[in-house]
Amino acid sequence: MQPLRMSRRVANLAYMLTQNARRHGDRIGFVWGERSWTWREIDASVSALAAALSKRGITRGDRILVHSKNGDEMFFSMFATFRLGAVWVPTNFRLMPDEVAYLAQASGAKAFLCHGDFPDHAAGVTGPEFIWSIGEAGSFGEKSVAEAIASQAGATVENAAVEYDDPCWFFFTSGTTGRSKAAVLTHGQMTFVVTNHLADLTPGTTEQDDSLVVAPLSHGAGVHQLMQTARGARTVLLPTEKFDINEAFRLIETHRVSNLFTVPTILKMMVEHPAVEKYDHSSLRYVIYAGAPMYREDQKTALRKLGKVLVQYFGLGEVTGNITVFPAALHDIDDGPQARIGTCGFERTGMQVSIQDDDGNELKPHQAGEICVIGPAVFAGYFNNPEANAKAFRNGWFRTGDLGHVDEEGFVYITGRASDMYISGGSNIYPREIEEKILTHPAVGEVAVLGVPDPTWGEVGVAVCVPREGEKPVSEAEMAAFLAPKVPRYKMPKRFFFWEALPKSGYGKIPKRMVRDELEARGLLDLNNKG
Repeated sequence: MQPLRMSRRVANLAYMLTQNARRHGDRIGFVWGERSWTWREIDASVSALAAALSKRGITRGDRILVHSKNGDEMFFSMFATFRLGAVWVPTNFRLMPDEVAYLAQASGAKAFLCHGDFPDHAAGVTGPEFIWSIGEAGSFGEKSVAEAIASQAGATVENAAVEYDDPCWFFFTSGTTGRSKAAVLTHGQMTFVVTNHLADLTPGTTEQDDSLVVAPLSHGAGVHQLMQTARGARTVLLPTEKFDINEAFRLIETHRVSNLFTVPTILKMMVEHPAVEKYDHSSLRYVIYAGAPMYREDQKTALRKLGKVLVQYFGLGEVTGNITVFPAALHDIDDGPQARIGTCGFERTGMQVSIQDDDGNELKPHQAGEICVIGPAVFAGYFNNPEANAKAFRNGWFRTGDLGHVDEEGFVYITGRASDMYISGGSNIYPREIEEKILTHPAVGEVAVLGVPDPTWGEVGVAVCVPREGEKPVSEAEMAAFLAPKVPRYKMPKRFFFWEALPKSGYGKIPKRMVRDELEARGLLDLNNKG
């Protein structure tokens, strides 16, 4: 039988706004500082912006680069782009001008919406046909986004007809090695992702819920707010770009926030801050953390302070967060067998995980290999990058680059990034195992272990530790003595360094490449240097 070749029309993602304006028009959908917008007002602003972009020549398939801090116009730009059938290309607003210039070229952007605080970024970008400024500080470009919206007030723009594989979002990877790559996300894929997130991460979410944003909308937080929009839930932004923990907890209490999305380092900061005791956070049902595994000691602290509301998921931008879930009910503060210490959960609904060896053979439970995944949440490939696509896929499976294993019930355990592993004296060493042991020391708040060159062993480990606030400093000898009974000698770091802070990316992660760069800058890669 010949396969059917039919159009695969799907709902445009911006149709969610159409629904909300119709069903919940007078309800508040977005809050930022002292201002708020109803769903009807949001839908009208999105249509006006879409009309202005259309008048300027933006059509289906065109890319719109957006470099902005969180705000109303950033939020509107996503849906206006979707409404036209165009492609939203958001950046991390902490990137340097030359990095944004590269993203403009790599994406082939036709338009550039740039926050007014970044004139150097606007000046450095070439390629887009026009630039509009976002926010009140802008004095560059043809006009501001606010002026564009005002110029088309009252315009009605229908949601463009789209198909399952039509791109809607270029999700730039954080670039752990080399240049960032544009993962192509499509309308059909994202419809699945939204449905999956609602089912597996925040079941029962309705228009009665409020969600607090504590991360840039350009990446994971944007996906999270997309699924909140699907349910008509209210989005609450922090009033400033600075991550103010006291203000975050105040907003949780004020708006009776029921869910938020963050990364382990930020969650750790929140539960260790005095504000966690000052404000009522009993409304929280789901505190979702992703982007990196959470160390067990930090997990237990969060459970003590917030209760059984933690939800972990594992998923790269290329799979839009949809690989595994470890729900709130399975998070346990006790270290018994039921705690499943170290797992990132089981496969998400509709997704399949396979642990594979270097030849693509599936391994048995408890055998370590590369975590590979298939399912509707997997992206359509990297834009204009056939070489990267060839490396990322094998026999239809997406290769995550993460190493791990599964148990007999299918719970997944991550041992680390393939790029983080180092080889010392012929033995493979995974830093995460050592980091977990170091963090059991009461005086250590954060740590990063990585391999550095060594003339005798090929590579040896170094541990960069950050003291826990208020604790007595630990010496290198004391740290080594503490760790000695806990890890085999060949896994023992050769040096322990103590810094005031570890370098973090714009998403709150601690990339090993940034730690390595800092070690090099301080002259510490030569371990004969006793600095």
